[in-house]
Amino acid sequence: MNGPQDLGGQMGFGAIAPEGPAEPLFHAPWEARALALTLASGALGRWTIDESRHVRESLHPAVYYNSSYYEIWTRALERLLLAHDLITEADLAAGTAAPGAAHPRQLAPEAVRPALARGTPTDRPLQTPPSFRPGDPVRARVVHPRGHTRLPRYVRGAHGVIEADHGGHVFPDTNAHGLGEAPQRLYTVVFEGRTLWGPDVEPGLRVSVDAWESYLDPA
Repeated sequence: MNGPQDLGGQMGFGAIAPEGPAEPLFHAPWEARALALTLASGALGRWTIDESRHVRESLHPAVYYNSSYYEIWTRALERLLLAHDLITEADLAAGTAAPGAAHPRQLAPEAVRPALARGTPTDRPLQTPPSFRPGDPVRARVVHPRGHTRLPRYVRGAHGVIEADHGGHVFPDTNAHGLGEAPQRLYTVVFEGRTLWGPDVEPGLRVSVDAWESYLDPA
C-alpha cells in the first residue's frame, strides 16, 4: 500500500542525521522492552512478519510521522494483540492484561537467543523456471495495491537490470493477509539514480531493490 512508511525519494522531510558509530542500541529503557514484547508476541505464531509490517504501515499518517521507531512498533503491537484476541480493549485501557495460563508456544528465557539466531527462513522451493536472468533489462510495474507490498513506490515504472536471482521466497503481498505464502522468485534489481530522480541526482548513484517476479515486466 502507499502508506506513510513509503518515503523513499520523497522531499520535504529534512535531512537524515546519523548519530554515528557510538549511537546506542536503545535511547531509553522502554525501547528495549518494546522490542522484547514484539519479539515475544510474534513467537506465539498468531501472525506473520508480513502482517506485522502491514499493521505498522497502516497506522494513520499523523500517528506514524509523530511517533518514534519503537512507538510505531508498540502501536502496531497493540492492534495485533487486539485483532488476534490476545488482549481486550479493557486490558489495553488498564495497561495490564489479566493473568492467564502460559501459551504453549511461550519461549523460556534461555530459548530466546537461539531462536533469534535461527531466524525464520523465507526461502521456498519452486518448480517453475525463472522469467529473468542476471543482466536482463526489466521494468517495475506501476501498481497501487490497497494491501501490503514490498515494491517501493519510487521505482514503479522505472527501468532496471537484474543483478541476482535468489530463488523462491514467501510472497509478502499474500502472506500479510492470510492468503498463503504463494512463493515467487526473488531478484535483486539495480536502478540508475538518473532513471529514478532525474539529471540532478548525485553522479554514479545506483539503487538495488529486491523485487518479486510479479513486480517486474521485461523491458
